Amino acid sequence: IEFDYCSVHAVWTLKKHGCEAILVNNNPETVSTDFDTGDRLYFDPLNPESVDHIIAAEKPDGCLVQFGGQTAIKLAKHMDEIGLPIYGTPADAIDEAEDRERFDELLERCGIPRPAGRTVFTLDEALQAAQEVGYPVLMRPSYVLGGQNMIVAYNSSDVIEYMGVITKHVDMSHPVLMDKYIYGTECEVDAICDGTDYLVPGIMEQIERTGVHSGDSICVYPPYNFPQDVIDTLVDYTGRFARELKVVGLVNVQYAVQDGKVYV
Repeated sequence: IEFDYCSVHAVWTLKKHGCEAILVNNNPETVSTDFDTGDRLYFDPLNPESVDHIIAAEKPDGCLVQFGGQTAIKLAKHMDEIGLPIYGTPADAIDEAEDRERFDELLERCGIPRPAGRTVFTLDEALQAAQEVGYPVLMRPSYVLGGQNMIVAYNSSDVIEYMGVITKHVDMSHPVLMDKYIYGTECEVDAICDGTDYLVPGIMEQIERTGVHSGDSICVYPPYNFPQDVIDTLVDYTGRFARELKVVGLVNVQYAVQDGKVYV
């Protein structure tokens, strides 16, 4: 529902500034598919083939992908390849935030700590990585949102079971992410940035253990368990991310806090 809300407000803002707004959405249960929300609505799936036909017909000046969730964000690379301008955070910055190796380099440049981790494609690699990182490990696919297929593995049997499941349900052209599990408090920070200046409207502290997807966890706002120095660090780290990536629009960063230390 939050993506629908953002999409509708983006359309209203475009129309307020005299722009024609064309929506692509195949979900009939959303407000953004109401007949009077956009100037035109294409009830088509968000994939390159469908979008290419729409672009050929409409010849738009640019596109917005950051308000449509992971499905829309995955189109950023394709939009960049065909030369359609993306209004907001550029495609390369989106990829840098999702690609594990590039993300690690980003963290190093920003001076932000993270749990020890590895990327793997096969069961043998996963078992070796778990031994190197140390159990328990948090395992999840890359390039997804929504906590899809995310588990905490406490032993080799868990790793074997997980890899058997994930290889059947996830595109293995992208690696599985394995991180040392942090026993701490999970939180997430939302911010908005114009590429230079940023604003953090709030920090949400999760009630459930770390590793539970934030959408499945009860949270409190503002956080009740963090001292001011931790809050200052969360805001500082988020600003470093936003500026280094040259974010234009929204950014969400999820952290784990253990014994006063903040990890991304």
